[in-house]
Amino acid sequence: MAATHVKRAYKFRFYPTDAQAAELSRTFGCVRKVYNMALQARTEAWSLRGERISYNASSAMLTAWKRTAELSYLSEVSSVPLQQALRHLQGAFTNFFAKRARYPRFKSKKKSRDSAEYTTSAFRYRDGRLTLAKMSEPLAIAWSRPLPEGRSPSTVTVSRDAAGRWFVSMLCDDPGVEPLPMLDSAVGVDAGITSLVALSTGEKIANPRHERRDRERLVRAQRDLARKANGSANREKARRKVARVHARIADRRRDFLHKLTTRLVRENQTVVIEDLTVRNMLRNGRLSRAISDASWSDLRTMLEYKAQWYGRDLVTIDRWFPSSKLCSACGTIRDRMPLNVRAWECDCGAVHDRDVNAARNILAAGLAVAACGDGVRPQRSTPGGRSSVKQEVVPPLRSRAAAQP
Repeated sequence: MAATHVKRAYKFRFYPTDAQAAELSRTFGCVRKVYNMALQARTEAWSLRGERISYNASSAMLTAWKRTAELSYLSEVSSVPLQQALRHLQGAFTNFFAKRARYPRFKSKKKSRDSAEYTTSAFRYRDGRLTLAKMSEPLAIAWSRPLPEGRSPSTVTVSRDAAGRWFVSMLCDDPGVEPLPMLDSAVGVDAGITSLVALSTGEKIANPRHERRDRERLVRAQRDLARKANGSANREKARRKVARVHARIADRRRDFLHKLTTRLVRENQTVVIEDLTVRNMLRNGRLSRAISDASWSDLRTMLEYKAQWYGRDLVTIDRWFPSSKLCSACGTIRDRMPLNVRAWECDCGAVHDRDVNAARNILAAGLAVAACGDGVRPQRSTPGGRSSVKQEVVPPLRSRAAAQP
C-alpha cells in the first residue's frame, strides 16, 4: 500500500504585472458575485418553497447566468474559480446542517478576503514557473523556500490582503512531514497574558505583546485615516497604511507562534493544554485587547495540526479544571484565587508560582486521562473538612497511529 503524505500549503508573496493585477481583480469580483448570487438563490428556494439546491443545480444556474446580457462578464474570467466558489458554498451549507458553523453569510466587497482558487485544469506549473488561466505570463513569485522535490501543486489559491499585498498558496503532498521518533517527555502548557505560556518544567515564555509594541504607530495611522474624507484617494492611502501596520503585527505574531508550537511538538511526546473559551473571555472589556494579542486560538490550532503531522499526542482538559487553585504538591484546592495573586503558599508549605503550578496540574490531569481513560481525576478533600471535588477532564487524545498521515 502506497504511503499517504500530508497535504501542505506553501504560501509565497508575488508581484503581478498591471495586466495580471487587473485580471485577478476581475476574478475576485466575479467569485464574490457568483457566491452571493448562489447563496441568495439557495436561501430563497428554501424559505419560499422548502427546496434544497445542490451543487449541481447551482452549477447549472451559473451556466445560465453567463448567457444573460447582464452577467455575460462572468465568461471573461476563468470558470474554475467560479466553480470553486460554488463548492465552497456547498461546504459552508454542509457545515451549517451538521451544526458545525453558522448559516453562510454574503461576501462583502470591503470586508471579505479577496481570493480565487484554481485547480490543475486552470494553471500550469513547470520548472518553478506558475502560469494561471487567462494569463500569458507566469507570476513573479518570491520563492522563500522550494516546494517538495518532484511535487507539483494540486490547487493554487491567489489572494490579496487588506494591505494590498498579493499571495499565492500552493497545496501539494509533502513527503517530508512524517512522525518523529518517540520520546518519553510530556509537558503541560498554561496560557496566559504576562507570560504567553508557562510550562510544567518551570519555564515561562514571555508574551511578546506585538500589538502593544506597534500601538503608537497604529494610533498615528488610525488618527490620520479619521481625518480623510470618505471616498477620497487620500483616505484609501491612509487605509492601506493602517492595514500595513496590522499586517506587520499579525505576521510577527504568527511567526512567533509557529516557532513556539514547533518547539513544543518536537521536544515532547505529549502536550497537555486547557480547553479555553476565548470567545467568551473576549467579553472582558479590560482584558479583551491583551487576549486578542496573545492569540490563544491560533496557538491551539497550530499545536493540533502539528501534533497530527509529527505523531505526537495532544490532550485537552476541561476548561473548569481548577488548575490555578489546586496545589500540585498535596492536591488541596483553595476557595479563591484572584488574578492579581501571582504566587501563593499552600498549607502544606509548598510555595507556588501561579502559572507554573497551573501547568503542572494540567500535565497531571492530562497524563491521568491518557493512562486511565475514564475522564475523571478525583481531588483530595481540603483541610476544612469539605467534601472531595471531582473535575471532568475532556480527553481528545489522538493515538499515534491516527496521527500519522
